[in-house]
Amino acid sequence: MKVVRRKRLNEFAARHADVRSQLSAWFWEVEEADWKTPQDIKMGYPNASLLSDNRVVFNLKGKRYRLLVKAGYDQQLVRIEKVGTHAEYSKWEL
Repeated sequence: MKVVRRKRLNEFAARHADVRSQLSAWFWEVEEADWKTPQDIKMGYPNASLLSDNRVVFNLKGKRYRLLVKAGYDQQLVRIEKVGTHAEYSKWEL
């Protein structure tokens, strides 16, 4: 998969050093992934939440942070939509 809008991850990691290594690991795992369906994501990330319109929420640092992406399975793209703290996530319109 190709991750689009990586700058959002980098900016967030710069502000939240405690999640930096997990974001980096997530990025490299996704770059190597070959997701064809939402179920492929769930196999590798069983705690991920599958939403409508091919959106997925990943929990980071024991649900301390959230990462919202949109998967384009046919194009092999994962677009970073939002990344934030749990408090910020609770205000997102999903």
